[in-house]
Amino acid sequence: MVDLSVVVPLYCEESNVDCLLERLESVLAATGLSYEIVCVDDGSRDRTLDHLILHHYRNPAIKAIALSRNFGKEIAMTAGIDAASGEAVIPIDADLQDPPELIPELVARWRQGYEVVYAQRRSRQGETWLKRTTAKVFYGLIGRMTAIEIPADTGDFRLIDRRAVDALKQLPERTRFMKGLFAWVGFRQTAVLYDRAPRHSGQTKWNYWRLWNFALDGITSFSFGPLRIWSYVGSLISVGAFGYGAFLIVRTLFLGIDVPGYASLMVTMLFLGGIQLLTLGIMGEYLGRIYEEVKGRPLYLVRECYGLEAVSHCTIQQPRRLS
Repeated sequence: MVDLSVVVPLYCEESNVDCLLERLESVLAATGLSYEIVCVDDGSRDRTLDHLILHHYRNPAIKAIALSRNFGKEIAMTAGIDAASGEAVIPIDADLQDPPELIPELVARWRQGYEVVYAQRRSRQGETWLKRTTAKVFYGLIGRMTAIEIPADTGDFRLIDRRAVDALKQLPERTRFMKGLFAWVGFRQTAVLYDRAPRHSGQTKWNYWRLWNFALDGITSFSFGPLRIWSYVGSLISVGAFGYGAFLIVRTLFLGIDVPGYASLMVTMLFLGGIQLLTLGIMGEYLGRIYEEVKGRPLYLVRECYGLEAVSHCTIQQPRRLS
């Protein structure tokens, strides 16, 4: 077992691999602690894995897991955490927006007795106004909808003590919102502020559609709020409809029968139909996640491993060497 395990999920990050590993090795060597760097290639379509293999043979502390296809960042991170053997585990993105040079400060807080030390963004350089605004809205929304305190402006970059890692590995759900899971396990947590830099190179894989789906995963994984809200909305509409019906009955008794307007009737029908479809859609989101859970499929499958003898939930095939 080593002191520190750095977990890096990668998807088509060929242009960032060399600089990332160079900076990580320099920072980790300066800590004086034993370390490993567990890189998880999430089905990249470029030469990311080839770079990782070459770095592994140059430095055996760099280890690589190649998943059988693209499973998504949350699952790739889970695979790396499963394989990590360190007394503390540090997930970090491959785009170098989270600076490896912050690791010594995370380690210092860990030595003070904290079991989870998360890096909280003081500023977000290189991001558009729309992305910063939507992120702020999302963190504010999920903070109000869940009983779990999920720190705002906080990504996956953090240090996690082995006890918290072992607790995290007991959570088997397939729709994995890792920021929420990191908060759910609890333990003594503290923040380290930093300024987030722009991407080192390449293009982000997170478009607004993927971010929207990611936000849905986070909300539905940690809150029944959407279901509860529409229970209240349905109750209010029912009370309003009952009140309006009573008004029509009283008016008819005193003023006689009149013919209701076609336009108001259609507006009411379309409004109620839209509410019903929206409610069914929200229920469908939860039902779909139940379906994913009951199938019981493994979280991921591994095609190749370099420097690791075993990874849970998979069978390791013989690795290849680059000529």
